Amino acid sequence: MFDSPLPLEGDGGGLLLFFYYLCTMIEEYQLRVVPQVAYSEENIKKYLADEKGVDIRTLHHVRVLKKSIDARQRQIYFNLKVRAYINEFPQDDEYIHTDYPDVSDRPQVIVVGEGPGGLFASLKLIELGYRPIVLERGKDVRSRKVDMANITKTQKVDPESNYSFGEGGAGAYSDGKLYTRSKKRGSVDKILNVFCQHGASTNILADAHPHIGTDKLPRVIENMRKTIIACGGEVHFQTKMTSLIINHSQNGDATVVGVEAVKLDADNKEVTFQGPVILATGHSARDVYRYLASAKVDIEAKGIAVGVRLEHPAQLIDQIQYHNKNGRGKYLPAAEYSFVTQVDGRGVYSFCMCPGGFVIPAATGSEQIVVNGMSPANRGTAWSNSGMVVEVRPEDIPATDDNQNPALAVMTFQEQLEKNCWQQGNMKQTAPAQRMADFVNNRLSYDLPKSSYAPGLISSPLHFWMPDFISKRLQQGFKTFGKHAHGFLTNEAVCIATETRTSAPVRIIRDKETLEHVRVHGLFPCGEGAGYAGGIVSAGVDGERCAEACAEYMKSVL
Repeated sequence: MFDSPLPLEGDGGGLLLFFYYLCTMIEEYQLRVVPQVAYSEENIKKYLADEKGVDIRTLHHVRVLKKSIDARQRQIYFNLKVRAYINEFPQDDEYIHTDYPDVSDRPQVIVVGEGPGGLFASLKLIELGYRPIVLERGKDVRSRKVDMANITKTQKVDPESNYSFGEGGAGAYSDGKLYTRSKKRGSVDKILNVFCQHGASTNILADAHPHIGTDKLPRVIENMRKTIIACGGEVHFQTKMTSLIINHSQNGDATVVGVEAVKLDADNKEVTFQGPVILATGHSARDVYRYLASAKVDIEAKGIAVGVRLEHPAQLIDQIQYHNKNGRGKYLPAAEYSFVTQVDGRGVYSFCMCPGGFVIPAATGSEQIVVNGMSPANRGTAWSNSGMVVEVRPEDIPATDDNQNPALAVMTFQEQLEKNCWQQGNMKQTAPAQRMADFVNNRLSYDLPKSSYAPGLISSPLHFWMPDFISKRLQQGFKTFGKHAHGFLTNEAVCIATETRTSAPVRIIRDKETLEHVRVHGLFPCGEGAGYAGGIVSAGVDGERCAEACAEYMKSVL
């Protein structure tokens, strides 16, 4: 009936059985422990026995609820919140389960894009009783891998299947970090629990900076797609939206009633889908922005951040962050860092830090070089990298042709910088690069350190050809960061150009209450591509909010 550590035989068995049930309990503890204790459940159990007086014979299971590292001093500590199961075992899953009903015969909603915004919008629509029809211009998450590998082999980019386009969006093969500072717009915990339900490690529920890993996330995304299909939804790959179907009433109202698309795997066969639209196309769908501008859908220029991908030896970052010449040792993870400062009225900061990771080619078309970072789940490579970027506002962009749509000015600047980078890289995916200290001191690097960037690096004077308002601020920022972390400003690190896709350069204007486009009913701009999110989790949260808003809209029109 149960597994008891106490002897229940003999005349006193009934009394002992009563005592056993009386002592069954769940206790929670806040702990501050050295890394070796936090390393395993058994070590935590022993600590609770030694320091909290818990009888280890009755301590059946320990669940870590929250976990963070305090590395401010030479002695590193983990802060843990743990749940101890005394004389019993957990009776529930570690995550909260969401029920997804059959929506095969329910009204349909078109979801354009299957990144995190589109995936979570689709799952939330199912929760609410609507049938999502998902259109994804790229390939499924596994097929994408071949096209991404070909970037290194052929030095060419498939414009429809790359690190940004395809199932899972830009986050699928760009690390899978789940940390967000956004807490006001929806339930972050809900997003993490849905990931766990679809196969992510439950560690993400406890870690202060949760991370699935580039090698693990594709399976989770596949499972989310399977849920959508199993519940009666549809997912169409290599199906590229070309235009919205907009009806105009006599009183001037505009309403989206569907989309027109082409099937890229069927000689561009034209297809039509009917329903309101959640538009979640990601921050790199420049053709969508151009279409929206031509269709007079209200959009505006939005600030971005631009800079380089900075790569250090992982051991050096471990030594700096853990204040130990031996690095992280056995019980600590690859070290992270976060830097931010102000230079001449603009933010300079680290972005998307990838300990034990790779630098990857993230362009989405020809004549572009874009770099990004990712880490496998074990964060075990010899390098650590992060974006090092400078805040760029629309007013910082030099004036362009008078005919240029002002809403696209930041995007045009972004495109031109990526093209300049491609030209500096010998018109291949070979990335221009410069040792960090050389960049700060305006010196050409005569050689470059070994790098994780597979297409290869070429020495280039980034300080010379990058825009001054970016390079000068970045140089000053590096000097400041070097003062805060001794050894960080070094020629062992390399600046790889150019990091430009930190966020969308355009915002699709929507109503703050209904989340509909301000002038077009039935259109719900969503996630990073619409300018309302900044990462996997915040895009997922925004996807759920857009689904809820769309469901309310559907009630009013059905």
